[in-house]
Amino acid sequence: MDEWLARSTTRPQGVPWRREPRWADGLPAAWREQVVAPLDFEVHRDVELSARRVFGRDADGRKCYYAHAWMMTAPCTDDDEEFYLQPTAGESVTAWLLRDERWLVRKVVIGNDGCAPSQPFYVFSESMPR
Repeated sequence: MDEWLARSTTRPQGVPWRREPRWADGLPAAWREQVVAPLDFEVHRDVELSARRVFGRDADGRKCYYAHAWMMTAPCTDDDEEFYLQPTAGESVTAWLLRDERWLVRKVVIGNDGCAPSQPFYVFSESMPR
């Protein structure tokens, strides 16, 4: 399962954060100084669907961070006695607003290859992912 999706950073409404989302995970070191850092986070999570969406905002309330992840699983067995959930499909997208108003977007597509971990790729975008 995608490590980002597995971490729990949800909170009941009205309860302050005890730990902020790890918004810099996956951000290349060369771009850290160019990113607008989020100060506040809005997290939406659907446990039944194994999905999560996070918005980060700067001091002016402007969106400067975005992340979503989802995972589909299927029962699998090696010995027909014990079953476990095997990831079959999923996606993890993280985006950071750069000071020049572009978005640096990191995407990881999770498939049922099982041979090697999914590899992230990065693109620039004029708008925040949806």
